[in-house]
Amino acid sequence: MIIPVLFINVKTQTTMSVKNVLFLFITALFFSSCAVQAGGGGGYMQPVYYGPGIGLGTLIAVLVSWNRNKSILLAIIHGILGWLYVIYAIIVPKK
Repeated sequence: MIIPVLFINVKTQTTMSVKNVLFLFITALFFSSCAVQAGGGGGYMQPVYYGPGIGLGTLIAVLVSWNRNKSILLAIIHGILGWLYVIYAIIVPKK
């Protein structure tokens, strides 16, 4: 894979702008990912399974609950509720 770097024009000693370098980098990533997907050999990809664990809603709920209440018990309860508590915390203002 070609990684674009800051190119310098020898004649004028000017550099490419950051936007141009970023555009080249994103384009190279896009085409390299297309080449990898096209050469996969099969059309079916095995789905990824994540086992039980702490989800994003649980993590956000615990952090918001701790920030609002400073109580470990409430943080655990709100972590179990997950996204329901996150939505509640957005709707109901802090006292």
